[in-house]
Parts: sequence; C-alpha cells; structure tokens
Amino acid sequence: MIEAEKLKKSYNENVVLDISSIKIRESQIVSICGPSGAGKTTLLSVLGTLVKADNHKEQSLKILNQDINKMSLNHLAKFRNKHLGFIFQFHELLDEFNVIENIIIPSLIANKEKKMLLKKATEILKILNIVDLKFNNPKNISGGEKQRVAVARSLINSPSIIFADEPSGNLDAKNADELHKLFFRLRDEFGQTFIIVTHNEKLSKISDKVLKLVDGKIQAG
Repeated sequence: MIEAEKLKKSYNENVVLDISSIKIRESQIVSICGPSGAGKTTLLSVLGTLVKADNHKEQSLKILNQDINKMSLNHLAKFRNKHLGFIFQFHELLDEFNVIENIIIPSLIANKEKKMLLKKATEILKILNIVDLKFNNPKNISGGEKQRVAVARSLINSPSIIFADEPSGNLDAKNADELHKLFFRLRDEFGQTFIIVTHNEKLSKISDKVLKLVDGKIQAG
C-alpha cells in the first residue's frame, strides 16, 4: 500500500523529518502521534504527496505500487485526485457552495459527470447520517457536521487511502468518538486505509498501527 525508505525533509537546512523506513498495509487505521513540532503534519504531507521529500538517491516512496518520485507533476496530480483523499482539521469547506456542492468538487476537478456525482454524494451523506443537510450552507451547520461533510468530500472519488490531519482536534469528546468510530466503519465496509495525525490517545490505542514521532524520527515501541 505505502512503502517509504530514507525520507528526509529539511527547511532552511533544518532537518524536520528523518524516517528510515515505513510500511503501511491495506485497510489499516494508522495513527501518527507525538508532541507538537515532532514532524507529524510534515510526514502526513510527504506520504500524501502534498510535500516533496528531500531529493537524494536512497530516498523512495511507493504508493499502490507506483513510484511517486518518477511521476511528472501532472501525473502526480491525477494520481492524488484519483487514489488519495484528505481531511483537514479546519474542514476547508467553501461557504460559496452548499454542502453537496462542496463534496463533489474533487470529482468535478476530475471531469466526472455532475448528475452521477450528486447521486453518489447523496448516498455518502446517507451513510454519514447527514443527508438532510445536503442543501445547507456550511456556515449554518455545527462543527461535528462540518467534519462529516469533510469526510464525505474525501470519499467522493472512492480513494484507496485517506489522510487526515487532526480531524477531531476541534470536536468535543462525544463528536470525536463518533468520528473515530466512523473511520473504522468505513475501513471495515470499504477497505480503505486511514492515516491520521492525532493527539487523541483513545484513537491511537485502538489503531492498527501507531507511528510515534519525536524530533522528526519514528520511535520504537
């Protein structure tokens, strides 16, 4: 699913990420944990192809058996849109569009047929128990509901892997637990892999795999 070797990322000659090896299998819930400034979001961004690792001959990143380093920017953008989904801490919903329009944006970028997308988005909203909100403006729904809309958007292209950066960081304990249960349900029903940056200890304890970062390096144990 994901195999990485010798991943490094530096900013202004300051090494913020130095990973020797990572292997993530299909249908895993993986938590990336560690203190603030440990490199969690940087690792998520590199694995999600949003940020490019430092270029050196030993570095490699393969996702779904595809060598990311050999892709052109155009090929990589298409690969990302088709196979990877993203959930951000602050939802990143667009207030000029209603809920269902926000959800289908990634598929419209891929030039998919709108009528089919609206039908698929409605089915996803039913699974997430928020279908009654599909014509609402994001400004008029709760934080927990916004996060479910963000989850729906991440699912619209049926990605193999979903990357989430502190998705429950702004939710109360009840809504956070519900969101985490939803991830496991989606994993079980659709076989997707979730890679999640989190400070939530309850989530990390029930995850299939935990990557604990300290000073940009994965700690054993």
